[in-house]
Amino acid sequence: MLALAPLVHLRERAAATDDRAARRYEITTVHPTSYSDARAIGEQFRDGHPVIMNLTEMDEPDAKRLVDFAAGLAFGLRGSMERVTNRVFLLTPPNIRVSDEEKQRIADTQL
Repeated sequence: MLALAPLVHLRERAAATDDRAARRYEITTVHPTSYSDARAIGEQFRDGHPVIMNLTEMDEPDAKRLVDFAAGLAFGLRGSMERVTNRVFLLTPPNIRVSDEEKQRIADTQL
């Protein structure tokens, strides 16, 4: 049987997350060349950094595997994953909001 945490813990956690959201963040850009680079992407995202994944240097099968990994990572850690261009993705942790202007700048620099 699955036990649920008391609601008070959720409120405390939400307050802590709000404090972290107020801090400035730096977006990490990764140009993986093989699936073995998944660990570096996962570590940066897990540490709370938005990650740009530029897959233009990867072959198609490994790029698909990495997209699947990143989608699972974002889902598991309650973040989000957005396609910026055909082979560039932005992974955003749950406590960070990347502005539309910043997303456009990312798209422009990745083309």
